[in-house]
Amino acid sequence: MKFFLSYLVLLLVGSSLSAQEDADFVTIRASILKQQDDWNRGDIPAFMEVYWKSENLQFIGATGVTKGWQQTLDNYKRRYPDRDAMGQLTFGIVSMEKLSKKSVFLVGTWDLKRKNDAPGGYFVLIWKKIKGKWVITADHTSARP
Repeated sequence: MKFFLSYLVLLLVGSSLSAQEDADFVTIRASILKQQDDWNRGDIPAFMEVYWKSENLQFIGATGVTKGWQQTLDNYKRRYPDRDAMGQLTFGIVSMEKLSKKSVFLVGTWDLKRKNDAPGGYFVLIWKKIKGKWVITADHTSARP
């Protein structure tokens, strides 16, 4: 009987953790879709809302490492000055892995459709739950050759 009760407790705790994990993944997927919609409306500041508003945010791209939320926002605005440059964005999620209760590793794809080209590539995001909110703390984005 004692074994059965221990097993039952483990099952309940395990299913509770799975439900929480699923809820976290659902929240992160919804954030990615909102980002995509914000981008496609031409709203870069709204797109940036899911990034950690900290000087410790890291964005790694073709030109190296950018530190800080404001600098990342400024770089996006400079690189994509208008709707034509922004194009139509589509994100894809390749995989998500929960590293801890407050950390998720996400691999995804990005594709832009613009008048004269269609760049795309891959990204790796580190999501952390900070003050009850899932935010991107590191973003490594690269373009396909």
